[in-house]
Amino acid sequence: MQRGSARLKVVVIGVGYLGATHAACMAELGFEVLGVDVDAEKVASLNQGRLPFYEPGLDTLLLQHVEGGEGSTGRLKFTASYEEAGRFGDLFFLCVNTPQLAGEFSADLRHLDAAVEALVPHLDRPCLVVGKSTVPVGTADRVAERIAAAAPAGAAAELAWNPEFLRESFAVQDTLHPDRLVAGVRSERAERLLREVYATPIAEGVPFLATDFATAELVKTAANSFLATKISFINAMAEMCESAGADVVRLSEALSYDERIGGKFLHAGLGFGGGCLPKDIRAFVARAGELGVGQALTFLREVDSINTRRRSRMVEMAREQCGALRGLRVAVLGASFKPDSDDIRDSPALDVAGQLQRQGAQVTVYDPKAMDNARKAYPALDYARSPLEAAEGARLVLHLTEWAQFRELDPAELGAVVAERHILDGRNVLDAAAWRAAGWTYRSMGRS
Repeated sequence: MQRGSARLKVVVIGVGYLGATHAACMAELGFEVLGVDVDAEKVASLNQGRLPFYEPGLDTLLLQHVEGGEGSTGRLKFTASYEEAGRFGDLFFLCVNTPQLAGEFSADLRHLDAAVEALVPHLDRPCLVVGKSTVPVGTADRVAERIAAAAPAGAAAELAWNPEFLRESFAVQDTLHPDRLVAGVRSERAERLLREVYATPIAEGVPFLATDFATAELVKTAANSFLATKISFINAMAEMCESAGADVVRLSEALSYDERIGGKFLHAGLGFGGGCLPKDIRAFVARAGELGVGQALTFLREVDSINTRRRSRMVEMAREQCGALRGLRVAVLGASFKPDSDDIRDSPALDVAGQLQRQGAQVTVYDPKAMDNARKAYPALDYARSPLEAAEGARLVLHLTEWAQFRELDPAELGAVVAERHILDGRNVLDAAAWRAAGWTYRSMGRS
């Protein structure tokens, strides 16, 4: 692998999911990297080579580069000191979280603003600050003005905006081998520095698009909004299929052969969740309203509504299958919002489990990686150590996160421990024929 410039030193501010991944991947590309976070416990954990979350392959990459590890390159370390970061870095990547404001659709930029305020007093020489966080359009202009006004280096401390396009459970691959690189820049120098940082993927043929700030900010929110729209479209078709007696899986397959449409994100089921798509489309709608073009994005409100309706529909299917929910023993397979992740943010699986529990059902959950996070967020639910333990005595099994482990379950083995053989497949991926052959009543979303 081509290695990064020995001259450039990289600082990553905010070492949560995005930042920790970016820091480890920058070290893998050959740069000396310093990660910064105000959470001292997180800093200590990362310096010991321990991730505070699960992401396939990232733990190995961290150990390969974190300073002090056996056989490590020593190119990566973490600190809580912005002063140390200022002395160290040439490029400063802003990777802090921008969640949804409580009670509103808008993005909460307080963490981003706090990071900028902590950083700017230490920008006392020519450097480049690079925003990677997902933000409302116009944020970069405001941050650039603040840097120019407050940094000791003045205009020599520049800003660029370089949005991330990470898929959870594929984050390392998406950082080292992205499908495109977008850079909002205002100078040739800023573009040159980013091309130097990303020299390896560019050499592999990854497209590099230099744009203005606003376009770079919009690329991320527009991409997430399009993907969310595609998911909600096929789920709207699932509603039609259920009413008309059609099969949404076959419908999706037929649509996928049209190369203008394609098959990706055209899989009907329980809908999307996570820390990006739901809050990003809501913030996009809110920002459009602030700019006076709210009508242009009103369709995204329905996209969000369709997605939320899928969860309520699963609860209704449980009631249709078994009658009253009060006292019903239910096994829920899945807690994370997607497989190969322990992320439960806006998890459809846990939302459904919580709704069932609040309506009187006795719900037991199992997930291969997200159990600890689920217990903290939903302490009223019961939890099991295996799918078989979760299903013991259950009258209904719900498959809500498409882990490979669940697709490989033996219907006969699971059938031996349940009270009644009823399964609802919220992800449309189980082998319906195999489950029915084993004596199960199998139902899924969008299929008669």
